[in-house]
Amino acid sequence: MKSAATILFLLSACLFARAAEGEAKPERVALWPEGLAPNGDGTNDSANAFYTLHRPANPNGAALVICPGGGYGGLVTGGEGHGIAAWLNQHGITGIVLEYRLPKGRSEVPLLDAGRALRTARFHAKEWGIHPERIGIIGFSAGGHLASTAGTHFDAGDAASVDPVARQSSRPDFMILIYPVITMDTSTHGGSRKNLLGPGPTPELVVRFSNEKQVTAQTPPAFLAHAADDKVVVPANSEAFHAALVKNGVPGKYLALPSGGHGLNGYKGPMWDAWQQQSLEWLAEIGMVPATKKP
Repeated sequence: MKSAATILFLLSACLFARAAEGEAKPERVALWPEGLAPNGDGTNDSANAFYTLHRPANPNGAALVICPGGGYGGLVTGGEGHGIAAWLNQHGITGIVLEYRLPKGRSEVPLLDAGRALRTARFHAKEWGIHPERIGIIGFSAGGHLASTAGTHFDAGDAASVDPVARQSSRPDFMILIYPVITMDTSTHGGSRKNLLGPGPTPELVVRFSNEKQVTAQTPPAFLAHAADDKVVVPANSEAFHAALVKNGVPGKYLALPSGGHGLNGYKGPMWDAWQQQSLEWLAEIGMVPATKKP
């Protein structure tokens, strides 16, 4: 197993090589104006969220806000963040790695950050070479919960706001959810639930963040992938969300993987390759990226 230092070195080398090939250097930017990151209760946070913009050499107009996992207690920004952005860039897709604030029981905080990231991408669409109606969100594990929350709890923006970013819609145009936490009932990943909702959430709060119960006909299309042998976040999470999509007539695809566990064998191997390849094909099917020309 490679050490953390080795992984960081390889990632840095990859990013350097991409920059040499003509891709813009990744930019890490504060998501909120200083001192104005909201907590969802009328107060503001002294801390901030950040995003890192990874721009491909040949953008195709699509973009994804990337939500790393970590049980809402940390952020796996390597394999589920910057590594994903590098893969997306190879296919002309702009990657926006979101370092959302950890909730510590402040359940609205990650959603506010994800919504702001989507609004920010729309505001900068022309500058970043992306189409404002081809901006999606991808998440892994607890980051998948955040991505599915963004896809079921969104608004059209505040047209009267003096902040031009706040005027933008927070609705993602599509979702990619990889071994996601979805529900917040007692069958879910306990750490994610406690970190997001606190130790004694009300029934109303549990329902609000059980995203299989929040799907409507306005929910954006979603691609889901989950290993049958995932014991950390059981595949019933993805199954319930996909069933809700079908019930509401929302386009979606569920890729049930036979093995790989949580993390799909450490972000490598045939199960990892399968969701990546099939998600790209699905994006082409729904018109978010150009179809790959077959030989």
